[in-house]
Amino acid sequence: MSDEAQLIAETLAGESAAFGQLVERYQDRLFNTLVHVMGSADDALDVVQDAFVQAYLKLDTFRQSSTFYTWLYRIAFNVAASHRRKRRPAASVERARQATQFEPVDAQPGPEDEVHRAERCRQVRDAIAGLSDEYRSVLVLREIDGYCYEEIAEVLDLPVGTVRSRLHRARLQLREQLKEVLLAED
Repeated sequence: MSDEAQLIAETLAGESAAFGQLVERYQDRLFNTLVHVMGSADDALDVVQDAFVQAYLKLDTFRQSSTFYTWLYRIAFNVAASHRRKRRPAASVERARQATQFEPVDAQPGPEDEVHRAERCRQVRDAIAGLSDEYRSVLVLREIDGYCYEEIAEVLDLPVGTVRSRLHRARLQLREQLKEVLLAED
């Protein structure tokens, strides 16, 4: 029995400390992913907390046909979607940037290079934030989290063909939105 399976079994047997170990193991990873999906560290933190509560309450339904993290992410993605629906209109991109304090840090380049790099990062973040939820989620899972198509399909409960199609469309939309940035770098 894997360590993860052992922790799940112990939790189901009433040892809540075992679930605490699962939380410690996955909370940072889930939070980092959800910051990109939600566009706000505060919103991501809320979703992570809600997802772990739901996972704890529904742990007896986990069939271990996938990894615990994949199952947890699916719960978190559903909580995030619900959270976004409740909080419309969406927060501004500028507010999201300030909330996440997501600025690149590199001691090597000079100040002018840093300003250009920060501006490019801001433009990319703005473009990603401008994508629809369905495109943003597949793009974040693939390009930021490094999931393969099959894992994304499992997490989002979609056919692999739909994942490929959405990812292709997301990349096209992102490329179109960033056309000026790409041309300025040539």
